[in-house]
Amino acid sequence: MSVTKEEVLAKLKTVKGPDLEGNIVDLGLVSEIFIADGKVYFSLTVPAARAQELEPLREAAERAAKTVPGVKGAMVALTASREPGTTPPPRPASPRAAAPQAAPQAAAPQGRAKAGVPGIASIIAVASGKGGVGKSTTAVNLALGLQATGLRVGVLDADIYGPSMPRLLGISGRPAQNEDRTLKPMQNYGLKVMSMGFMVEEDTPMIWRGPMVMSALNQMLREVAWGELDLLVVDMPPGTGDAQLTMAQNVPLAGAVIVSTPQDLALIDARKGINMFAKVNVPVLGLIENMSYFVCPDCGGRHDIFGHGGARQEAARIGAPFLGEVPLAMPIRETSDAGLPVVATAPEGPHAKVYLEIAAKVRARLEELSGDGARTMPDIVFE
Repeated sequence: MSVTKEEVLAKLKTVKGPDLEGNIVDLGLVSEIFIADGKVYFSLTVPAARAQELEPLREAAERAAKTVPGVKGAMVALTASREPGTTPPPRPASPRAAAPQAAPQAAAPQGRAKAGVPGIASIIAVASGKGGVGKSTTAVNLALGLQATGLRVGVLDADIYGPSMPRLLGISGRPAQNEDRTLKPMQNYGLKVMSMGFMVEEDTPMIWRGPMVMSALNQMLREVAWGELDLLVVDMPPGTGDAQLTMAQNVPLAGAVIVSTPQDLALIDARKGINMFAKVNVPVLGLIENMSYFVCPDCGGRHDIFGHGGARQEAARIGAPFLGEVPLAMPIRETSDAGLPVVATAPEGPHAKVYLEIAAKVRARLEELSGDGARTMPDIVFE
């Protein structure tokens, strides 16, 4: 049964506006409504000063949307706006000032949920300054490599506009819902996975503004029954825009892995990603040089198609670990497209070996930062 925007709007008109005056539709609070696979997405624009106070209004709108016949679920975000004529607060002198420091917390004992999400001990990000550098493929094989070291690992696909995990891991279908309305993560190769790609069809465009993206990410992180995980790997969106910065600020990350190709143009953008994590006090676990070189399958000759060594040099420049070089190789591309990642399907092969070595270095780096299994998490700023 298809759902129309008109049906949703008609139901939303039953929701009273702030202070019980009018309704949220006639008051102009409802954004453009997006419907995909029976799921409804929209935001409510409210005064910034009242955003926290009006959270029940968001919940009421979400409940109302879910009562429309044919609606399988709803995702509603609050978008804050200033009142006309108000003066915006003064900007901080530097980006670092936007994240005030609290007193360091005592290190949490091993086994305790240390990452702010029940059951998840640590969360790391796999990021890049730009798209097209093989970040998602790297994230999948890194997660599988970390799992091979004995960790219980999950993957959160935070790339709302271009989710890749369903294809990379060969997973199809829709997540089931528990009695407490949390979602059950999808699974393959022993990994627990959540992605917007499970919610909508592969060719459906996600035409969302920042607040909608952040609401979706928050739900996929905190309203999913992850169970007990040693590590959650977050495949970050490419770039360093508002969504990426807010994700880095609001998710208690134990560290970040930066993926880049060797050429200068990619490294320029990788530096932006490194600086972004520095500003929110997230340690860089290391750099990976993807598509580092090509070995001709016919002649066996090595070719540095995109240059070589740029990421290693950048790691040395900033004092971060260099985690390894991943070759530009047909088997990696073919297995990724087929949903058969090399670490899972050819663990003894030369390409899997590269990822496994990188995973071992990442785990060692996490243990080094945590110190005997304890971890003092960076301060988290909720904006």
